Amino acid sequence: MNTILVVNDDGINSVGLLALSQILRELGEVVIVAPEYERSGIGKALSIGLIRISSIKINGIRAYSIDGTPADAYFIATNKILKRKPSIVVAGINLGPNIGLEDILSSGTIGVALEAAIHGVPAIAISYCVRDILRKNHVSINELKVAMDVSKRIVKYILENGMPNGVQVLSINIPEKLDNIKVKVTRIAHVSYRDIHCEVNNGYKTASWLIDNYKDAEPGTDVYAIRYENVISITPIRLNFDGDCRSVELLVKDLF
Repeated sequence: MNTILVVNDDGINSVGLLALSQILRELGEVVIVAPEYERSGIGKALSIGLIRISSIKINGIRAYSIDGTPADAYFIATNKILKRKPSIVVAGINLGPNIGLEDILSSGTIGVALEAAIHGVPAIAISYCVRDILRKNHVSINELKVAMDVSKRIVKYILENGMPNGVQVLSINIPEKLDNIKVKVTRIAHVSYRDIHCEVNNGYKTASWLIDNYKDAEPGTDVYAIRYENVISITPIRLNFDGDCRSVELLVKDLF
């Protein structure tokens, strides 16, 4: 039987986690390991201090709450709970977008998918793109029906066929209140954040997070698909951070 590890960065009590685990239990054994509280924006960070684990049940599904990060959840799940790699890691359903290069590098949802990919495990990250992040705590399971359907279809395909050639992570972004499944394969938009901090109590914090706050991006990118086309964006990701060694060899030759 396939083992599906479900993780998120919105916390163990997120409706997105509940919806995802509920639909995926039809495809195999679902095990949930997730942070006990929200750890959005933490990327692939790992905890240095003590990580505590609490065993619970979520709609009859075996679940574990940890006081660590999403990437910690991968390590705890594979090394301490399952004691083996899962068939697939599915992260989400994140309540908010994960589009553009900055999100890819800072999202805890994407972070655990990247961690799984580093270890050779197929990984999918699913995000429901509420247009105003302040509404994330009011999202219902009914609103996530399309996201659930898309998640089930893709996970089923990957379990039966493996990941597409040359792809280690699939980042799936689903527009808010989308009634029909309309899909585009996109690339990551290489755009940066605007000024996202507001002054509060003699300091600064991230205030509201709006889809419209993302900088303009080219057609064919994840940002463009969500902001302007209102279609589901499926973005393939491959872990390749290699720079051009030859050009640096010239630098070394000149300097040393």
